[in-house]
Amino acid sequence: MVQPIQLDTSVLKPADQVQAQAQRQIIQEQALRAAQTAQPFEATFQTAVDRGLGIKFSAHAKERLQSRQIELTEGDLNRIQGAVAKAAAKGARSSLLVMKDVALIVSVTNRTVITAVDGSSLKDNVFTNIDSAVIV
Repeated sequence: MVQPIQLDTSVLKPADQVQAQAQRQIIQEQALRAAQTAQPFEATFQTAVDRGLGIKFSAHAKERLQSRQIELTEGDLNRIQGAVAKAAAKGARSSLLVMKDVALIVSVTNRTVITAVDGSSLKDNVFTNIDSAVIV
């Protein structure tokens, strides 16, 4: 499902408002095409990329999310982005993000999700090579 993108255009000049509207329309069209041609998982991530959230998912992370049937909503992606921004502000380089019943290892420096673990796999799991943890 493609949802409209909300921008605060009250601070933009008329020419910028037109450009912002055109960009919004292009992004929505790309997201719609992605949703029609790709499976829902890929469409969600393509929408995030199109929106410029700045969060990337490694091939390994995408594979883990699919194989473990972890579905992330647009709201989840926004929370991940916020958590990565907070970790970056504190100087973190590699962080464990815990959100609902999902754990994500994120390279804060590259803004890339490295892997994902679902709730049933969290028990008895040891996370190494991280310098921070964020509870989302």
